[in-house]
Amino acid sequence: MPRLLLLLSSCLALQALADGLLDTAKATFRPLPKQYDSKDNPVTPEKVELGRLLFFDKRLSKNHDVSCNSCHDVAKYGVDGDQFSTGHKKQKGGRNSPSVYNAGNHVAQFWDGRAATLEDQAKGPVLNPIEMAHPDAATVEKLLKSIPGYAPLFAKAFPGVKEPITFDTMAKAIGAFERTLVTPGRWDAFLAGDEKALTDAEKKGLETFIATGCIGCHMGEGVGGGSYQKLGAVTPVPGLKDKGRYEVTKKDADLFVFRVPSLRNVAKTAPYLHDGTVKTLPEAVTFMAKHQLGKELKKADVDAIVTFLNALTGELPKVATPKELPSGKDTPKPDPS
Repeated sequence: MPRLLLLLSSCLALQALADGLLDTAKATFRPLPKQYDSKDNPVTPEKVELGRLLFFDKRLSKNHDVSCNSCHDVAKYGVDGDQFSTGHKKQKGGRNSPSVYNAGNHVAQFWDGRAATLEDQAKGPVLNPIEMAHPDAATVEKLLKSIPGYAPLFAKAFPGVKEPITFDTMAKAIGAFERTLVTPGRWDAFLAGDEKALTDAEKKGLETFIATGCIGCHMGEGVGGGSYQKLGAVTPVPGLKDKGRYEVTKKDADLFVFRVPSLRNVAKTAPYLHDGTVKTLPEAVTFMAKHQLGKELKKADVDAIVTFLNALTGELPKVATPKELPSGKDTPKPDPS
């Protein structure tokens, strides 16, 4: 009988611990929404379908060889897996391409937050000389109007608009598509109250993640993405050259400040940091603990946190690669210059 009582007491203690962990998780994080709605750009099926076509259309690049999907591959958790993505004339940028999945929960877009919304972000790469390299918005509008199949799709997506095909409506369609790129998974089921959705090892990892202080930056539905932080807040990062958000605001307080990345699907989106210099997840956990929290973690703690981070991998939505709309007689040819 005493042995039975001891076993019962142990089970009750474990249950109390689990209940406490779930309560803490619910207070710190949130499940993903079905999509990221916008009052300024309501998501409609017509916009989403148009946005999908545009997202995959390589003609949005000057040489017709780079699409949004090239750097943010929806079949690869929204990244290309490279340190720096390849753009026009095989040029490389200076920052790692973040995932397009769940990007609607970010406080702003790009590592330095220079775009407030997904729609603002969609305009940037198209005109960036290193990325897609079109010279101006008017050139892009002329290109889209030259492709006969786009006219009826833009008209359906933006009914009642005097001129449906514009640089702005292009960005709104891409933004609407991206607002549907959400990856719920077992983590969301856990936050909804299903304690069995995570394994004991993953729960232990969550406990370690919380106890270590990672939730100071990585919280909310994105497990991050909702704030800016200085890289090297406690222990400076040697050789750091990218000035981060300072390049946008020119404020000294923003020197080496970057948008905190979401940890959703982080096990699938290596390499890490704004410059892609950290290659593996254990290295990333060790690096961040040292430079952001001033802590030297034991291997067991790193392994536990990595186990939890793997549980943040969600289910990819089914996004079919569309067939490219035929070019028109006036559609510009690829331009490698």
